[in-house]
Amino acid sequence: MDRTNDEEERMPAPGSPAVGRAAAGGAAVAVPTVGVVVARTGRLARLGDPLAYVMDLLAPKLRGRLRLVGRDSRSTAEGARRAVRELVEVERAGIVLTLAGTEVLPAVADACEEAAVPCLSSTFPWQVYYHGGARRRWTYHFCWGLDDIAETFADLWEAAGGTERTVGCLWNDGPQGNWSRHRTHGFLPAARARGHRLVDPPGYREPAEALGAHVAAFRQEGVDIVTSAATGADLGVFRREAAARGLRLRLITCSRWLAYPPAATGPAAEAPQTNVATLVYWTPAHPYRSSIDGTTAAELAEGYERSTGNQWLQPLGLAYALVEVAAHALATAGDPAAPSSVAAALGATRLETVAGPLDWTSGPVPHIATVRLAGGQWQRGRRHPYELVVVDDRGVEGLPVGGELVPLDAGQ
Repeated sequence: MDRTNDEEERMPAPGSPAVGRAAAGGAAVAVPTVGVVVARTGRLARLGDPLAYVMDLLAPKLRGRLRLVGRDSRSTAEGARRAVRELVEVERAGIVLTLAGTEVLPAVADACEEAAVPCLSSTFPWQVYYHGGARRRWTYHFCWGLDDIAETFADLWEAAGGTERTVGCLWNDGPQGNWSRHRTHGFLPAARARGHRLVDPPGYREPAEALGAHVAAFRQEGVDIVTSAATGADLGVFRREAAARGLRLRLITCSRWLAYPPAATGPAAEAPQTNVATLVYWTPAHPYRSSIDGTTAAELAEGYERSTGNQWLQPLGLAYALVEVAAHALATAGDPAAPSSVAAALGATRLETVAGPLDWTSGPVPHIATVRLAGGQWQRGRRHPYELVVVDDRGVEGLPVGGELVPLDAGQ
C-alpha cells in the first residue's frame, strides 16, 4: 500500500517542508500529511482491511484539510519500522496512525518516539502499550485495559455459572499470556478481586500442537469455565482435546483474535469459536456518530459490507476514530506543522467519535484514553454464518442487548 489515497496531491521531494498544497481563498496553504502504517501483506493482512477501507472512505472527505498516505507494515516489526521511516522521511508525515499487531504496533510507536513524531494507535490493551514500551512522549493510544477485559469476562462467568468460579487460563508463553498473568497490571488481579480462582498452567507456545496438559490441569481442579486469548486454530486444538478427554465446559471467554468473525481465522463450517464469548468494543448497534460527517456506526458497517462484500469487523470503528482524532488534533493544534504542538493537541483531545467518547485529559495514565467494553458471544447467525451477539451491555450506555448467553455446546 505504498501510495497516497489522494491522487490530486503530489508526493513532495525528500526534505521538502510542504506535505501537500491546497487553495484557500486564492492562497496556497500547507496541507498536513497523516501517515498510516497498515498491514496489507503477511499474516495480518486481513486485519488491515478496516483501516485500508477507512483511508479510502475518508481521503476524499478530508481533502484540503489533510492528506492520508499509507505504508504496508508487511505484518512484521521491521516492516513497521521501515514504514514509519518512509512516512516521516519521504512523505514528511506530521502524525502517524496504526492499528493492531502484537509486534507491529509497539514497533510503530517506538519508531515514532525515536523520530520525535506524534503517533496515535489503538486495539492493544493500554497496560501493555504503556508499561511495555519505551518512554511515551510523542505517542498516544486509545483502547480498553486488561482489567476491563477481566471485568467484562467476570460478568459473563457469573452469568453462566454464578459467583466465585474456578476458571482455567489458556494463555500462551508470549506477551499476551505474560501480561494477562501480570500481578500488578494484568488480567489476573482484576479477576481475583471479583472472587474468582484462576488455574494457570505454564503458558503454551503458539501455534499449539497439543494442549493436553492444560486439559488435565483443568479437570483436576474442577474447572468448567475457561478464559483465553488464543487464536482460532489453537482454540480448536483445545476444544478437540477437551472433548476427547471428557472435560465439560459451561463457557469459554476469549479475547484477541476472537474480536473477529470466525470466518476470518478458520473455516466457518468447523469454527472453534462457535458459542465462545468475547469482548465487544464496537458494533453497528453502538449509539455513536462520526465527528467528521455524522456517519452512524450502523451506516459505517453497512457501507463496509456493501463495498467489500465482507462481514463488518470490530476494528472498523476504531480505525475510523483514528482518523477522526488525527483530524481534530491537526485542526486544534496551535501550529499543525510543529510536532510538539500536534502532540499537545492529542493530549488535550476530548472528542465524541464513531467509536464512542475518547478523552485523553482524564485517562488512567498520561497519553491514554479508554474504550468501553460490553460482553458478546459468537452465535450462528442469519445474515452471516456467525454473528457477534451482545449478551451483556452494562459497560456501554445505550447499546441494546441482542440475545442471551447460550451454553458452549448448544446446537452442536
